[in-house]
Amino acid sequence: MRSEQTPLPWVLTISQTYTIRLRRKVPKEAAEIDPDIYKVLELDTIINAAGNVTAIGGSRMSERTIARMKEAAACYVDLLQLQQELHRRIAVMTHNEAAYICNGATSGLYLALAACLAEKMKKPFNRIPPEQIVKKEVVLFTAHRNPYDWVIRQLGMRPVQVGYPNVIDPLSPNDLTQAITEETIAIYYVAGSEQGWLPKGAMPLSEVVPVAQAKGIPIIVDAAAQLPPVDNLWRFTSEGADAVVFSGGKDLAGPQSSGLILGKQKLLLKVQQIGFPNYGIGRIMKVGREEMIGLYAALEQYLTMDHEERLKNAERQIGALAEGLKDSRLYRVERTFPNESGQPVPRGFVRLVRTDKLSPEGLTRRLIEGKPRIYAVLDGEPGIYLNPMTLREAEWHAVISRLREIEWEVAGTHLATPPNNG
Repeated sequence: MRSEQTPLPWVLTISQTYTIRLRRKVPKEAAEIDPDIYKVLELDTIINAAGNVTAIGGSRMSERTIARMKEAAACYVDLLQLQQELHRRIAVMTHNEAAYICNGATSGLYLALAACLAEKMKKPFNRIPPEQIVKKEVVLFTAHRNPYDWVIRQLGMRPVQVGYPNVIDPLSPNDLTQAITEETIAIYYVAGSEQGWLPKGAMPLSEVVPVAQAKGIPIIVDAAAQLPPVDNLWRFTSEGADAVVFSGGKDLAGPQSSGLILGKQKLLLKVQQIGFPNYGIGRIMKVGREEMIGLYAALEQYLTMDHEERLKNAERQIGALAEGLKDSRLYRVERTFPNESGQPVPRGFVRLVRTDKLSPEGLTRRLIEGKPRIYAVLDGEPGIYLNPMTLREAEWHAVISRLREIEWEVAGTHLATPPNNG
């Protein structure tokens, strides 16, 4: 029988393990930092022709933003003091009473609604028992239902729908008034254009605000993808919303895991009391100093960039697409407006005029499986949409070249000239 002091044959002491690790020859590629981590991981990068899609990264941060995040990561700091200073500066920059950096737009919705609940109950959120929470309601238009409103049920409250996702029976302010009860803690309103993914059937915010104010009910606006235009950073709150939530990882080009809440001082003070670094749900929704500084840096750049020039560049890209495929017998290029999120930015629609030769699904499959990998989206039409917001000029030309190459693959001589891959 072995004594307790005798290690089993397969157990190594800490010193033995450490010695083995030191003696092990470290591969050269592991000892040096490869500038391309995706090559190290043996993953192909993607040309994003779809827009600020979360599933493939959202957006690309600028070198300046990355540098600021690196600076933030190198030092310790009192996080509450950092939050207070950043939030104060952001509120001034965006013409709002208050601001709060969170870890994503959905997290921002969760925190804002939790703050509305705490304000309604007149007690700290963490002290509200579940049996009281389940009685509370959040009013929203049926036309605004989406996968992100899951936060209402996650909090334990009940969504109360108003109207239909169409205009068969148009809503009036009285319809909204009757939906509000003593248990209502907020109105959840989704910003966007009916020319985007939102169906018709909701009331405009300008008609919602008087009803909400008369009833003393706060309005939380989900504007996750509603940049541009840049003035949306203050437009919704100036129209009467109590809080508006934006994604930090879409057109703001901040860290993907960041979000921004802007709004009234009274409500956002509640958000600060509930959110990180406080215990409770605040720790579940942790946002690091790197994300805080990164989003602040991205916002600074966003507010000073030339947005008119960005729109002109988008038009030039669509013009280049039309020129590059003008001889095609498989595609026809169309300019569409606005884009899928209702943002005032044009897109290029590559219509398939010979679906007997290639289906839309087949085209997207060839794009994502080819070299380079290109991500494009379908929208129920016989073709693909290409969004210039996330494409650099060289990438735009790579997309055109690949489309020509695909036509040559499936249709042979249908191209006026074979693709030039040189």
